[in-house]
Amino acid sequence: MRLNLLPGAHCQDAVRTLNTLQTNANYLEMVKRKRGDPQTQLEAMKLYLARSGLQVEDLDQLNIIHITGTKGKGSTCAFTERILRSYGLKTGFFSSPHLVQVRERIRINGQPISSELFTKHFWRLYHRLEETKDDSSCVSMPGYFRFLTLMAFHVFLQEKVDLAVLEVGIGGAYDCTNIIRKPVVCGITSLGIDHTGLLGDTMEKIAWQKGGIFKSGVPAFTVLQPDEPLAVLRDRAQQISCPLYLCPPLQALEEGGPPLTLGLEGEHQRSNAALALQVARCWLQQKGYQDAGELKASRPSLPGQLPLAPVFQPTPRMQQGLRHTEWPGRTQLLRRGPLTWYLDGAHTTSSMQACVRWFRQALHRCERPDSGSEVRVLLFNSTGDRDSAALLKLLQPCQFDYAIFCPNLAEMASTDNADQQNFTVTLDQVLLRCLAHQQHWSRLHEEQVSPDPWSTPGQEQDGPASLLLAPHPPHTHSASSLVFSCISHALQWITQGRDPLFQPPSPPRGLLAHPVADSGATVLQEAAAIHVLVTGSLHLVGGVLKLLEPSLSQ
Repeated sequence: MRLNLLPGAHCQDAVRTLNTLQTNANYLEMVKRKRGDPQTQLEAMKLYLARSGLQVEDLDQLNIIHITGTKGKGSTCAFTERILRSYGLKTGFFSSPHLVQVRERIRINGQPISSELFTKHFWRLYHRLEETKDDSSCVSMPGYFRFLTLMAFHVFLQEKVDLAVLEVGIGGAYDCTNIIRKPVVCGITSLGIDHTGLLGDTMEKIAWQKGGIFKSGVPAFTVLQPDEPLAVLRDRAQQISCPLYLCPPLQALEEGGPPLTLGLEGEHQRSNAALALQVARCWLQQKGYQDAGELKASRPSLPGQLPLAPVFQPTPRMQQGLRHTEWPGRTQLLRRGPLTWYLDGAHTTSSMQACVRWFRQALHRCERPDSGSEVRVLLFNSTGDRDSAALLKLLQPCQFDYAIFCPNLAEMASTDNADQQNFTVTLDQVLLRCLAHQQHWSRLHEEQVSPDPWSTPGQEQDGPASLLLAPHPPHTHSASSLVFSCISHALQWITQGRDPLFQPPSPPRGLLAHPVADSGATVLQEAAAIHVLVTGSLHLVGGVLKLLEPSLSQ
């Protein structure tokens, strides 16, 4: 007889089974050393699709928008989805990674699919793949990301969405989302250096990978890029007769009308919004919609350059979509009592530059307390092959009083938290990495004679364009740093019980048995305002949000 399980328990069973498809850390290292032909990986994905009961041709009816890039691809997808939802369309949205629950990766009309829908589609797909696997094959079941991609296709087809926005996982050419044949339109966001072990160590190599999503005759759009990678994208498009356009800046679309209000903070989001508007407009036009924005005077393209995308007047529904876009964990602010949390999953040097710019501007705008001290805290982690030393160097001029390092573990005991489990690394590896981050940070403070890379020569410090922080008197503990074993312990120390919604049980014995932790606790308890920047990893941001916003786990 089957036991009656608590609501959501079936979903947790599904997530735990999904986690068994993650690649074991030791096996992952072996695969990296013996990486085969990536094209065969794409062919394998098509076989999985067939075993799941679908053919590649079936995906054509999803009216797909395919987005890749290094920075801002998730935000661009979020803008695009919200714009098209403003037209009354039923939208599907596949993204990665998730912040709190894996269901976030598959959304219908902007909302993560329900636990019931996730569970139903998970087991249906899992059993179908189990029944069709060949035990003699070494790839009898797809990996974690491939499985979720297959599942998203099935959900979107079953739920009869009008369109699906697909965010590429890594790269483009050989990403498992790239089995699609006929997207309606493609987009490439700003390029940078990331995932060098998989994509290459130069912007040109990375651009080649990203341009792999281009399809013959399918319109594609990109934002302004450095000359060399832009030339690679242009050549990739020309080779297969893909019409590729360069997006004009958002300012050009605002001329003659009111400034556009974006639901996501940060100057860098304007580039993402400009791309989203072009992609959404193109989709509407391709599908025969009349209300797609009135053209303004066109701007001629320069010889040898990409043709410019049209300059048009965003419609009221487009403006509404931009204004109401939400995308947690990216330039997100939470104000809670004396604490202000600044959450941004920046993890490349260029995205970290944008994050620091946003953080400094937000600090510059916030009201100063009438009396009492202000404390700035950095909570940081970095994973994979990212250059954490370079990221920390960019963060140093923010004048943090404390730098806190911890793994992307919400809590030490994660058995009840299947959504946050990660088998691709060991606990020893992540803790050693945190200690390395702390050493990098200490070394940077020893080299403080170096000039501030964020200051502009000749610029007035108090001028309106300045991103310099309000005067911040140095404390004797300005170089202090701590390593905690999980996010919960880090937050317990940072908040000191002063966050009205984060009230965990008493900290474990020994948590504060450190001189810096002890003296810092007093400073944090007495501060009039505490500003906490959480950055370096979307998984870290997700763990923090899980603890600060328990409703996200419901």
